[in-house]
Amino acid sequence: MKQIQSSLVYHVIPPAIEKPGLPYPTVVLLHGRGTDENDLLGLASYLDKRLLLVSVRAPHPFTVGAGYAWYEVLEVGTPAAKQFAESYDRLSSFLKDIRREYPIDPSRLYLLGFSMGTVMAYAIALTKPEIVNGVVAHSGYVPENSGLKFRLDNLGPLSVFIVHGLHDPVIPVSFARRAKELLSQTSTRLTYREYPIGHSVSEESIRDVVRWLSERIDGRER
Repeated sequence: MKQIQSSLVYHVIPPAIEKPGLPYPTVVLLHGRGTDENDLLGLASYLDKRLLLVSVRAPHPFTVGAGYAWYEVLEVGTPAAKQFAESYDRLSSFLKDIRREYPIDPSRLYLLGFSMGTVMAYAIALTKPEIVNGVVAHSGYVPENSGLKFRLDNLGPLSVFIVHGLHDPVIPVSFARRAKELLSQTSTRLTYREYPIGHSVSEESIRDVVRWLSERIDGRER
């Protein structure tokens, strides 16, 4: 598959099971702070082989180490406004670009974020639910202090799977529980799980994510 010209660096993994002429269910991978577009590609071997995977690099160099970030952190739950707004705009444009340029099924486009990537996934899905169909929110939080106006009264059939570690020292599980509280009052098809882990993924959490995505690809939402 060709690479589109984009202001964001990204990597594409075509489906292992290809169906020429048909659009593909797609997952956009959004990494956390201090890594890059290669960080979440290790999930490819676990995810459904029918998926087109697009892994995106955050636009800002991480200021205290290697890798990249979507924004600077003022405190947990509060992104630096200017960087956050730029990342939000660039990611919004990127998602529109790939929908035009790749054989993506518009009814099966999902965002899978980890940590800071989850914050960006929430930002897009809760303001522009018409461009994505679901979010895997692993170890992140809803950016309530970002200045965005969420469409909580008009999210339609958006699906969200909140995944969080009980022992997360970076983004405490209370942030996941707050996201659950917010989304439970909306039309969102919400799934919520806590795991005995820290700020990380586990075999159990990834297994549940894989199952959740496959159920949506097959139209077997619970």
